[in-house]
Amino acid sequence: MSNETQHESALTLRQVIDALEVIAPKHLAADWDNVGLLAGDADASCRHALLTIDMTPAVLDEARSINAELIVAYHPPIFRPIHSLRAQSTGTDALVFRAVANGQAIYSMHTALDAAIGGTNDVLAELCGLSDVQPFEDAPAPGSQSKVVVFVPTGDLARVADALFAAGAGRIGQYTECSFSGPGTGTFFGSDATSPTIGQPGRRESVDEHRLEVICPNENLSAVVQAVRQAHSYEEPALDIYPLTSPPTPGVGMGRVGRLSPGTTLGSLVRDLTAKLQLAGVEVIGDETVPLSTAAVCAGSAGRLPLESKRSREADVIVTGELSHHDRLLFARGGRSVILLGHCNSERPVLSRVKQRLATLLPDLTVNVATTDSPPARFV
Repeated sequence: MSNETQHESALTLRQVIDALEVIAPKHLAADWDNVGLLAGDADASCRHALLTIDMTPAVLDEARSINAELIVAYHPPIFRPIHSLRAQSTGTDALVFRAVANGQAIYSMHTALDAAIGGTNDVLAELCGLSDVQPFEDAPAPGSQSKVVVFVPTGDLARVADALFAAGAGRIGQYTECSFSGPGTGTFFGSDATSPTIGQPGRRESVDEHRLEVICPNENLSAVVQAVRQAHSYEEPALDIYPLTSPPTPGVGMGRVGRLSPGTTLGSLVRDLTAKLQLAGVEVIGDETVPLSTAAVCAGSAGRLPLESKRSREADVIVTGELSHHDRLLFARGGRSVILLGHCNSERPVLSRVKQRLATLLPDLTVNVATTDSPPARFV
């Protein structure tokens, strides 16, 4: 293969980012989070990515040793504002400085991956053997479209509709030139400074009009409004724009709740998870002999979320990474069973799933899961 052919087939970081956002759309992230490309040049080439939970000095060394141009860190290394980048610092700024100096881009998925289908919480639900899985609460999809309504005299209807369609309005799925219109009567009273297309200034006029409605992507709104003004015969067309809220996508949202296999007890679930995750041990709240039928899972730190959602608050057991001392007391007082896997231990299984999905989306991208990534504390 020639150098020219290799250059043409090389992936860019932007293409890798597009694939990552297919796996975990950024709009699913919590509003307090910092996901997406945190450092790097989207137009640079990217042939090798390293997946990790945390971007540590050891992970940076590993990325450099395998020539990975991209580090996909589940936890965002840039979370709170960074006021300086100093190589000698012991803070996060030194890690970011090293990555940039090494020419390594940084991308974080975090809560976007938690909420996504096939993401962190779905993988944890699979490890628990859950069926009939649902999020704690459905995540609403972002409103990306608006309804444009314009009132036109009957003779203008076809011309204005054509202008709307040409400007990018009227698409619903695989259908184009979609609209609705209905007849009615419009009235107006023009001042002496007006030059109405129909009627005269200084008196109220009644006109046979049509209400014309179309769906429009928000990025096309400016062009659509301009097209209406150019195609409409009125000096001041009556134009309304209504933002639309998309319906929630089934299966998308924070946390998961589902049914456990018949005969599951707290003890059997603990043993199963400990074996699957190859853990030295986990923390447990509750009687290990108690039978369980439903579970709520939340990778990382669940806090009181399983108690606040109507879908999860009746679950027999909570499986999460960690809880604060006071939340542990709260669950214990309520007689709730809890399994605490360790914060990172509850999240790390998703990395192999992300690797598989990237391999499907981008066969030319080399993807590794960091072998040096480990929790900051260990059992001794």
